[in-house]
Amino acid sequence: MSARHVVDLGGPVTAAQVYRVADGAGAALGEAARARVAAARTALERAIAERRRIYGVTTGYGPLASHPVTPEQSATLQRNLVYHLASGVGPAFTDRQVRAIMAARVASLARGHSGIGHELLELMLECLNRGVHPVVPCMGTVGASGDLTPLAHIALALMGEGECTLDGQRYPSAVALQVSGLRPAQLGPKEGIALVNGTSAMTGIAALNAVRASRLVRLAFRSAVAHAEVFTGRAEAWDPRLGVARPHRGQRLAHQRLQHLIRGSSRLHDYDDLPPRLDESGLVDGLLPEGELPQDAYTIRCVPQLFGAVLDVLRFHQETVHTELRSASDNPLVFPEEDALLHGGNFYGQHISFASDALMLAVVKTAVWSERAIARLTDRARNQGLPAFLHGGPAGLNSGYMGAQVTASALVAEMRSRAHPASIQSISTNADNQDVVTLGTIAARKTSEALDLAWNVLAIQAMALAQAVELRTGSGSGGAFSASTEELVALVRTAHPPLTTDRPLSPEIARVATLLEDTDWAALDQEYRPAAQCIART
Repeated sequence: MSARHVVDLGGPVTAAQVYRVADGAGAALGEAARARVAAARTALERAIAERRRIYGVTTGYGPLASHPVTPEQSATLQRNLVYHLASGVGPAFTDRQVRAIMAARVASLARGHSGIGHELLELMLECLNRGVHPVVPCMGTVGASGDLTPLAHIALALMGEGECTLDGQRYPSAVALQVSGLRPAQLGPKEGIALVNGTSAMTGIAALNAVRASRLVRLAFRSAVAHAEVFTGRAEAWDPRLGVARPHRGQRLAHQRLQHLIRGSSRLHDYDDLPPRLDESGLVDGLLPEGELPQDAYTIRCVPQLFGAVLDVLRFHQETVHTELRSASDNPLVFPEEDALLHGGNFYGQHISFASDALMLAVVKTAVWSERAIARLTDRARNQGLPAFLHGGPAGLNSGYMGAQVTASALVAEMRSRAHPASIQSISTNADNQDVVTLGTIAARKTSEALDLAWNVLAIQAMALAQAVELRTGSGSGGAFSASTEELVALVRTAHPPLTTDRPLSPEIARVATLLEDTDWAALDQEYRPAAQCIART
């Protein structure tokens, strides 16, 4: 594997790097991280030899921490921790999600505050590099002492128990490890609690969400331009001076991005296209006749304000994820230079929980905008002369995108029904030891599911836009479309041919959604710099 395809999880890790590992890139640790890990391990071993009271090392867990445990019982203590926490239920996380979770955990342990040994870290890295993926049920964590339950299932697999997938097939973990040339871990002092104590499940999923949401919004900007061009909208509302007058960072970036994407278009009206003064020649009884509407509907006019706010949420979410990826979220933490062990709550996932809920709202609102744009595009009363539901073939016999438009509405309804925030749903557990919890992994999972649905909504919109753009082009009126819109239509047409007569669209919606999500929109936008600073490069 070339160095280009290996991510150093001991450095300043980003969401994009975690996404690459989830996609199959290799993982490694640099020498600086290895030195930090070794120093923390030495300090921990010294503290154990001095018979210090160390939570989860020389004591029990949770409300049972009042029970001392001798160092000689360490192996049993760590193993039993993993056993009692491996209580997850529900569908398993995907292999991509598990890879992201493992990458986030390695990144946290590599900060050098956990006291973990090199052998265990190497095993985690080799599992990533050889495609050995623990089977991890997605439900059962409250995100209080971190993601105890899902991380325990990963620890269980590293111990050679539970199940793993290898090349897409499930095997007993011992078999998967053996086939891959790996030996199960024997957990040393604190290694069980170091593996399970932390925010790495919610953070790994949130890192994937950051990249997916970034791509979704980049596509939404292009769709907004195509939508405005189909309706010969007014570019005045996208003038950057409006962003100067209301200087939210995201809105200013949105105005700049729109100006970039509309280059080459001759289909959008400028302010100068309207008469500069009232024409009073038609005055009758002191009243003037009705003229042209000087402003567009909000799906066009308010794009900078709507997506500007979305960009600000994406930035907040990404910055939170990046900070968490570069943090030690363990307990207790080892500080080798001060010869100190501190008991605290860095495992508490409130930051990721709040950020995930905020991102979910931004994703849902993006889909709401897309669905309303589809509705306007397919409504014969409002689509400025396009066929009803953009049908091809004889009207009545063919219904075009009528069913797809209903599907988009249904998906938005699904998203709204699931959009209640998880971050405020605290429920006391663990004999009231964990009396306030974060539910950060539920928040991250809900956001991931919202993204799944949003990609389908925007796929339907892109399909309808491709049809509408070609209908406008075929009529020979309205001027040239932007290069951005032509690129979008050409891409959609690789998976969705023109709709000349009705046919089942379900498989094409799925293909287009996958195609659009897998497209490197950042690379297509690479000449545009300011907005690239705001959302994740992918």
